[in-house]
Amino acid sequence: MAFSVQSQKSGQTYYLHSKEVTLRGGRLQTIYFFAREVKDGAMDSLPAGYEVMENSRTGLPMLRKAK
Repeated sequence: MAFSVQSQKSGQTYYLHSKEVTLRGGRLQTIYFFAREVKDGAMDSLPAGYEVMENSRTGLPMLRKAK
């Protein structure tokens, strides 16, 4: 089951995904993003050292490094 978060502002459910992207310099980096539906790359849990926060203006969930 994909990791999900429900927005407190809109009540919409978002699912966590990850994707490997190649930066301009050729370096690979993993990006994390939330989507409204489960797609390829859905994650079962939060990555180590990260926590979920919600943008107060838009209500969209985001990941940030844990304090």
